[in-house]
Amino acid sequence: MNGFNDLFEPGMLVRHPDRPDWGLGQVQSRIGDRITVTFEHEGKVVIDGNRIQLLPEFRR
Repeated sequence: MNGFNDLFEPGMLVRHPDRPDWGLGQVQSRIGDRITVTFEHEGKVVIDGNRIQLLPEFRR
């Protein structure tokens, strides 16, 4: 993995760069290169961290 994907922990908020229609996602787990995220409009998705660079969502 590379970049921000290495920093994701359960509970963090993210967005999928190629699927803005999925809405906000919350990281459920990260095991190696596999990041499980539950998105508002898509549900649970397992992301390959080597192929997709998730975008962190910082709320104020």
